Amino acid sequence: MRSRAPLPIARRLAILLLVLFAMGAHAGELQRIDGVRLNPTDWADGDSFEVQFPDGERHTIRLYGADCFEWHVADKTDARRLSAQRRYFGITDYRGSVPQSIALAKSLGAEAGKTVRELLAEPFTVHTAFADGGGDGKYKRIYGFIELADGRDLATVLVERGLARAFGVYRSSPDGLSRDDYREHLKDTELRAAAQRAGAWAYTDWDALPSQRAEQRREDGELALATGKARPTEPLDINTAARDELMRIPGIGEHFANAIIEHRPYRKLEELMRVPGIGPKRFANLRGWVSIQP
Repeated sequence: MRSRAPLPIARRLAILLLVLFAMGAHAGELQRIDGVRLNPTDWADGDSFEVQFPDGERHTIRLYGADCFEWHVADKTDARRLSAQRRYFGITDYRGSVPQSIALAKSLGAEAGKTVRELLAEPFTVHTAFADGGGDGKYKRIYGFIELADGRDLATVLVERGLARAFGVYRSSPDGLSRDDYREHLKDTELRAAAQRAGAWAYTDWDALPSQRAEQRREDGELALATGKARPTEPLDINTAARDELMRIPGIGEHFANAIIEHRPYRKLEELMRVPGIGPKRFANLRGWVSIQP
């Protein structure tokens, strides 16, 4: 029998790329896990909590699209995030006291955590592609959607109750909405919650809200410039870097960090320019800070 001639190198590389692309596409698909239960912990909050799958495996879920108030403030990063959340809702010096405003914001975070525990008292469904949701070594998180026992989306419920802002990382939803449509759905839900003065919106100082958000944007810009002096010894892997790591890059605040995470994975750095708002100038700055590691 005649031996078959080996395939040309170019053809073998093409086949390999097709296989890798197919594997990557499959890895990005949402998986549905039914019969999941909440595992109560003392560190959980409204948008991040530990769950247990039917096979006994435990994961920390970070909700897509919803951002609840921090109420376990352990370091400066948590404190900055709580400040940004308070300004987003236009919660100023409550009753003339900054400490009372901070206490109010934390109490809203605690209320969100309590609400989640109540909503997840019955078994629920997790939809996840196991994308890295950041966190530290002890509480590594994966992004996911939570479908409640009655079919509602947990992120939507939190936003409509005014216990979370429509903010964070988005992707196409389990019910077929595109990433952009899911984002707009949550933004519309947030608008209705604000109109009804639900949750945190009951404490909004509407006259001060524009200046509060402008102040936060200025602070984000100053923080990016300040931390820009502390360039990491190794470039960040754009496909795995945590949100807080990306936010240390000059000109990359929380908004762009979330958007970069949304559009993962990247096969080459130039694909960063598909992220809305990242043009040639911002990309030229970014590429000195990041890489794509094998």
